[in-house]
Amino acid sequence: MTVAGLLVLSGCLGFGLGSDTGTADDEVAGDLEIHHIDVGQADATLLVTPADETILIDTGDWRPDGEQVIDYLEDEGIDRIDHLVATHAHADHIGGHAAVIEHVEEHGDGVGAAYDSGVVHTSQTYDNYLDAVEEYEVTLFEVAEGDTLPLEGDSLEATVLNPPEGDSGTDFHYNSVTLLVEYDEFAYLTTGDAEADAEQRLVDDRGDDLDAEGYQAGHHGSSTSSTEPFLDAVDPEITVISSALESQYGHPDDEVLESFADRGVETYWTAVHGDVVLTTDGSETSVTTEHEEPTEPETLLEYKHEAHSDEQAALESTVPPLQSPLQTAASPALEVGP
Repeated sequence: MTVAGLLVLSGCLGFGLGSDTGTADDEVAGDLEIHHIDVGQADATLLVTPADETILIDTGDWRPDGEQVIDYLEDEGIDRIDHLVATHAHADHIGGHAAVIEHVEEHGDGVGAAYDSGVVHTSQTYDNYLDAVEEYEVTLFEVAEGDTLPLEGDSLEATVLNPPEGDSGTDFHYNSVTLLVEYDEFAYLTTGDAEADAEQRLVDDRGDDLDAEGYQAGHHGSSTSSTEPFLDAVDPEITVISSALESQYGHPDDEVLESFADRGVETYWTAVHGDVVLTTDGSETSVTTEHEEPTEPETLLEYKHEAHSDEQAALESTVPPLQSPLQTAASPALEVGP
């Protein structure tokens, strides 16, 4: 299945679904919940709005095929995804998209709409995603800077900051969907795998709009993201990193953790804390975690080094020692009789 075979709507989302034009009377009091699901070396973030709408941003890696995310949704009693976002087409972000769509369409109230950058991939995982969109007739929107998700009421806004409008090429990371979620005095920023070039564009074009109390570390905490100018603009109080403990890519990068430490950022890492949930009424914010662990970046850096040291020691213990040439030459099998 290709994008050309789907009904893909682009431009302002008000064109396709209708912009919410509610008044102050429509505002909903209550909590915004942001669930960072522990999916290993991947991303999956569930937002539940004060109006009980659901926004699911990414669905984990392709190997579990959505199982971790579906289990989490069931545990939370969620059987509908109002807004399903793919930050970009890599398999560690859309790996569960097809399975999640099938699950809520077959066993729940379905998917309201799907959103992505429009940058296509040739992978089987991406094809499976598009096949599910077509099979269940999910409306797919191609989003760009300035679009907003059509949420109920005026109390909460989710604005697309990236990809840029117009022809921005085909690089997955440069076009990674970036969302700024604002609820009263609280703001939350998630950037997918946006890297330094995309971050710099955001600083240049929207520097004053980037300030956010909550920030999901870009690209799993990679050194390619969370650059100094970007962190200066975002100025987060809380950050969440989604990656594996023994990440093959070394995520989160030492320098990124050190940058968070220098700024005194309260830091959560799904590999250590498990599922991480931010809850806010728009004024006060609390964080609950699956595992109670320290949130100082310096301590998390120590955890990372310990885990990699343990991994290296385990690998070395499974490799038999090599015999030296002298030992081999002296072995009985090579001795020559008189």
